[in-house]
Amino acid sequence: MFPIFKFLKQGRYSINDQGNRTPNIQKENVENHNINCDLFQSINNLQTLFQQAPDLVIRQFQLVNESEAALIYLSGLTDKQSIHNNILSPLMHNPFDISNGLPVTIGDIQVIDTWNQVENAIFQGDSILLIHGQNTGYQLNTKGWPQRDITEPRNEISLKGTHQGFVETSSQNIALIRRYIPNKELILKEVLIGSRGKTKVSILYLRDVASQDVLKELETRIQNIKVDSIINTGEIIEFIEDNPYSPFPQFILTERPDSTVSHILQGRFAIVVDRSPYVLIAPINFISFFQGVDDYNTRWLVSSSVRLLRFISFFIALLLPAIYVAFISFNFEVIPVQLYLSIAESRERVPFLPVIEALLMEITLEMMREAALRLPTPISQTVGIVGGIVIGQAAVQAGIVSNIMIIIVAITTIASSITPNFEMGLAIRLLRFPMMLLAALFGIVGIIIGWMTIIAHLISLESLGTPYGSPLSPFRISGMKDTFVRFPLWSMKKKSKNITKNHKETNPD
Repeated sequence: MFPIFKFLKQGRYSINDQGNRTPNIQKENVENHNINCDLFQSINNLQTLFQQAPDLVIRQFQLVNESEAALIYLSGLTDKQSIHNNILSPLMHNPFDISNGLPVTIGDIQVIDTWNQVENAIFQGDSILLIHGQNTGYQLNTKGWPQRDITEPRNEISLKGTHQGFVETSSQNIALIRRYIPNKELILKEVLIGSRGKTKVSILYLRDVASQDVLKELETRIQNIKVDSIINTGEIIEFIEDNPYSPFPQFILTERPDSTVSHILQGRFAIVVDRSPYVLIAPINFISFFQGVDDYNTRWLVSSSVRLLRFISFFIALLLPAIYVAFISFNFEVIPVQLYLSIAESRERVPFLPVIEALLMEITLEMMREAALRLPTPISQTVGIVGGIVIGQAAVQAGIVSNIMIIIVAITTIASSITPNFEMGLAIRLLRFPMMLLAALFGIVGIIIGWMTIIAHLISLESLGTPYGSPLSPFRISGMKDTFVRFPLWSMKKKSKNITKNHKETNPD
């Protein structure tokens, strides 16, 4: 067999319509080559590149000038009606000069020349137009995958705020933010993360307000993420947070556009991840986790009272079981006599130490919470209410726990639920267990040791290099107007100095 026929048999060459030989690019080398002028060879390369993609559509057709062309896209990621009305119909019926542009009615058109660009564009939901005789292709924006409508946020309920929540499409989420800030100073930066998934991550901030040093630090950390793909916003947090071993959240996840815009106006950064309905806010401080959505929609006296209640609930949720263990085990002399006799009577049949009793009830409660999260909503409500009543009553009658322990667990559970931020609520629930152990070992002294350790840890924490304890540590009197209480809006004219580049006024006169 002659060598030329051997090459043809092995598929290393093909014959184009002019009778010339063109090399067939092997699959592993396709991405490194430019688009071929020969349309038929390009289609052959496409079939090699996407041979494991049965949903790839290669639509061959003729232009008005009888030139051969092909439109390539993935059927599940594109808008079929837009392809027919805005691309195929104009190209097949309207005469045009390619030097003057395409007669399509698609707004976003990019010229590409490599197979790597073709592959990325097709998997992003765009269509690729190839014309015979041209060594470039046209990337047309035809994204049209299934997506849900904008609905009310499920986890951040507001009585007076907007009823719009983020969805799984980053372009829609960015549009929701831009509606609140129609200003040229709102900057959008985009980066792709993942060697396989190519997840688009967008950073939004106000150029004249946000700190450029914090921006550089944030961009550096995001660009240093080396993974196959980012599935959800929460995964990014573990790669960019300052202290990954801290139980306290160092970023805020929100599904509300109005809350996101409020943080942006304060000089913070909003990180929008494609395919995720949550937006990441950074940098953040400890006080921000106790600021609710409706704090700025109600009168300042009312919102200040509610915020004080949240901080009181924080101490109750964290320390109440530990205080019970310490008082019953070590420091019973501080309890009034009548109350101590009542507690002793309720614990008369309980065979366990107070710390075992408390741990048993807290672990049981956490199991019920986890079960309620995994079950369908109607069933989860039944499990939470009926399960708590039945188990609590049965445990008391069996002498496993005391009545006072049931009351303490109930108060602790209610106090934990008052915290507006779910991640902070998880941190409180986690720290409750070591506090109980310290109380069982050292009594009130153990609680003081644990509390001082938590305070020292909070002071040492940072969020993107900014103090986590601000404005308490470092202390700034000007930043205390929106901490434990909220002053009237007209009196809060300064932005947070540890976040913003300049000490600007939010409500200039």
